[in-house]
Amino acid sequence: MTQQTTSYHNPVLLQESVDGLAIDPSGIYVDVTYGGGGHSREILSRLGPDGRLFSFDQDRDALKNVIEDDRFTLIDQNFRFMKRFLRLHGVKEIDGILADLGVSSHQFDIPDRGFSTRFDARLDMRMNQENELDAVTVVNDYSEDDLNRIFKEYGELRIAPKLTRAILQHRADAKIETVAQLKKICAPFVPERIQHKILAQVFQAIRIEVNHELDVLHEFLVQSRDLLKVGGRLSVISYHSLEDRPVKRFMRNGLFQGEPEKDIYGRASVPFKKVGKLIVPSAQEIKVNNRARSAKLRIAQRIED
Repeated sequence: MTQQTTSYHNPVLLQESVDGLAIDPSGIYVDVTYGGGGHSREILSRLGPDGRLFSFDQDRDALKNVIEDDRFTLIDQNFRFMKRFLRLHGVKEIDGILADLGVSSHQFDIPDRGFSTRFDARLDMRMNQENELDAVTVVNDYSEDDLNRIFKEYGELRIAPKLTRAILQHRADAKIETVAQLKKICAPFVPERIQHKILAQVFQAIRIEVNHELDVLHEFLVQSRDLLKVGGRLSVISYHSLEDRPVKRFMRNGLFQGEPEKDIYGRASVPFKKVGKLIVPSAQEIKVNNRARSAKLRIAQRIED
């Protein structure tokens, strides 16, 4: 099969992630990151007339890509509410879930969304444009401790304390509202040879805070355990270590920290078993879609726990 592309978003690891679901043509599946609908269309192509697909996306731009298919339902909500909204549709257990985490190509490529360092625009970074919290609020209203925490934890930045102090100094004189302003503040702390990498980490940190991405991921993984029937599959594509670590840990032992309790025989009860090895994009896919370069696909199957 050929790599499917859309003007909205090039689906990453398309065949591999959908293959990982081991689709039952009459099963019920969920794509929690609809975007341009690339993964959803591939899932639908493998479903029979009795199969169902529910997809989630909180970005109103994604709603313009809706697929006209009686087997398909697009739910305009954050996937942290997956369990609640599936129940509203009468669904209590499912056969497979696919998640392509992170930011879509569309969100990066639209200057006004403020996700990219390539364009000067208002600092926004909201995946749900209806939410009140945006990047301008984070940069201008957060305390020194909170900004420092965000840059350390979500950006993994050594320059976090210096950058935080510089932001506080600048915002005391004038509100920081644009991508260009923030880049200028960062400039003294960023060597030119690694400028792109460091700026990406700064923007990542703010974006994760604006969208509560790690909280959403943790809630989603717990709900996946609750919704998947025994034998059901979970297929997750992540793009940086802050996403990949909790996915890997949860698939291994059903926890985000620590180890599961063992019975008197030394056996631990876990909800998933790993399916295959870590999958990364081919050189050819990265050549076609450079944004695939950091993608990691992990697949797990629900088991009796």
